[in-house]
Formats: sequence, C-alpha cells, structure tokens
Amino acid sequence: MANTSSAKKATRKIARRTEVNKARRSRVRTFVRQVEEALAAGNADAAKAAFLVAQPELARAATKGVMHANTASRKVSRLAKRVKALSAPTA
Repeated sequence: MANTSSAKKATRKIARRTEVNKARRSRVRTFVRQVEEALAAGNADAAKAAFLVAQPELARAATKGVMHANTASRKVSRLAKRVKALSAPTA
C-alpha cells in the first residue's frame, strides 16, 4: 500500500488512466471485429466501409499510447490487404 501522499495520488491517476485505456482498447477491438465480420461474410462494400472507420481508430489508439505505433500500423496493413483481396475482381 502507498505510504506517501504523492504515491497515493499516483495510484489514483493510474486507476483513471487504466479505465480510459481499457475503454479505448475495447473501442478499437469493436471496430476491428466489424471489419473481420464483414470479411468473413464476404461483403466487400461493408468491409471497406468498416475498414475506413477502423483505420483512424487504430491510429488514435497508437497516438494515445494504448497500443504501439507499429502494432497499429501492422493491423491496418493486414486489414487493408484482406479488404483489397476481397474486393478485387476474380478472374
């Protein structure tokens, strides 16, 4: 248990930040899941629309420190690749 007043304040701040970060992480996962579901259903238009909404959410999570910048970039890249492959005309 924290003894000094500054340590107690730090504990309160950490608890608040944890809640905010948890909400942001959950929000990102929701948007990514929507893209995944559209891809699984084979709906190219829905996947593209969901991807366009998920992309800035991932970027925001990276700038806010919820996830590493490279992780967000990797997720965007992989989702974009899958959306592009789905919407590409099959010969």
